[in-house]
Amino acid sequence: MTIQWFPGHMTRARRQIEDKLKLIDIAIELLDARVPMSSRNPMVDDILRGKPRLILLNKADLADPRETERWMAYFTSQGCASIAVDSSTGSRVNEIPVKVREILHEKIQRMLDRGMNPRAMRALIVGIPNVGKSTLTNRLAGRHIAATGDRPGVTKGQQWIKVGSEMELLDTPGILWPKFEDELVGYKLAMTGAIKEQVINIEDVAYFAMRVLADRYWPDMKERFGLEEQPTDLDDNMQIVGLMEEIGRNRGCLISGGRIDLEKVSGIILRELRAGKLGRLTLEAAPPASRS
Repeated sequence: MTIQWFPGHMTRARRQIEDKLKLIDIAIELLDARVPMSSRNPMVDDILRGKPRLILLNKADLADPRETERWMAYFTSQGCASIAVDSSTGSRVNEIPVKVREILHEKIQRMLDRGMNPRAMRALIVGIPNVGKSTLTNRLAGRHIAATGDRPGVTKGQQWIKVGSEMELLDTPGILWPKFEDELVGYKLAMTGAIKEQVINIEDVAYFAMRVLADRYWPDMKERFGLEEQPTDLDDNMQIVGLMEEIGRNRGCLISGGRIDLEKVSGIILRELRAGKLGRLTLEAAPPASRS
């Protein structure tokens, strides 16, 4: 998938983040638990310049819990604390301020040693579009402050938000990077809804999704869509298209002449995948945790 962009509001968002860095104690990096590596913006490390970081694996309710544990072990081995959360239901969100204080313990202690009353810790939330930043912000604040929506590009500006008396958050627009060096990253982000459908070919994305699901989660896909035969060759175009046509017949996606409406089938596949109707799925395996 060849997508190159850098919309103006994303360029501005990067500059605004860099301008605020001197005010920030810690960065909270929000990832999609279904695609933790693909949902990491490779520009973030450069933007944050070594700031302390807490990684949140969001939408964990939609991800394979075994894979999520492997991802958390991997991030721990890389020196990054992580929590698996679900910002929609609030699951484990209350652990975030606790973990932030733990990470910033030395800074807080230095304030106390100087006879200072520790101020509220200032955290920056960063992540790609549609990963759940605004929903998380509203959960932490305990009220509706940030605009939310099940589409990328909802948050347009920056705002400081109080979380009790202990933490202040800076919510930011999602930032994608100018070009996907690995086209598989683009496909995975499109599968999970991080890329607007206006700039992708929905049938190509659904085809890619069928290959991934047939490989990693065939029993779930077979049960949900009433499929018969698992493909014997995931690189065989006819076998994957055959699965999509089988779904079309089972769901009544027919057009004139008894042909299958593959665009409609593609929409069904992606909507049900994103909604978790195929079960809890993680679309990429965690690298082995390194040993210190």
